[in-house]
Amino acid sequence: MMSQLPVIISPMENLNKFIDHTLLKPDASEKDIRKLCLEAKENQFATVCLNPTHIKLAKSLLESTNVGICTVIGFPLGAGLSSVKAFETRICIDLGANEVDMVINIGAVKDGRWQDVTDDIAEVVEAASGRTVKVILETCLLEPDEIIKACKAAQSAKAHFVKTSTGFSKGGATLEAVKLMKETVGEDLLVKASGGVRSQEDAIAMINAGASRLGTSSSLTIVGKSQNKASDY
Repeated sequence: MMSQLPVIISPMENLNKFIDHTLLKPDASEKDIRKLCLEAKENQFATVCLNPTHIKLAKSLLESTNVGICTVIGFPLGAGLSSVKAFETRICIDLGANEVDMVINIGAVKDGRWQDVTDDIAEVVEAASGRTVKVILETCLLEPDEIIKACKAAQSAKAHFVKTSTGFSKGGATLEAVKLMKETVGEDLLVKASGGVRSQEDAIAMINAGASRLGTSSSLTIVGKSQNKASDY
């Protein structure tokens, strides 16, 4: 069981350790990824979160650091075959990813096909071979009871985190969703808030609501550094 990170007392202390420094835009260039990794290295963020095509470059830039490499699976729709998600996971792990954020089968959630939801997650967990698996629920598309059942499916499948959002749907993280997710999973899983976490105030509110990780492209702003531009993620 993974331990819960302590809630921050001093806003400027340790915020960096909660952050997955994120760039998932389809037009992200090599120059953008190099900048992302440099920022993560300088600020000691928990991970960089990027698309699978950039893993190899990120590994070469970060292998002498403590910054992890997080990638996304079945992103952003979650509607791919479980076998394909598992195959993608294995390739990403081989390339150097040590965390994967997979998108849940949202259609199966809406249908109430909970065994299919659980099996989909479990295939990725198995393929990840012990690496951290975060399950993206896309909470903006779910009712509260569906969020609860999706969290329980992630627990049954032995994932490590439940995560609010891709940042590519109609809404991002909300305090209500984060609180509900944490209440549901308790100490068994951790919670990642992503989508719309843009300020230090946002970050601290999400952590106090139960988040142990934050997915954001506004990382520098959150830790009190200048930032050129914040995306919606």
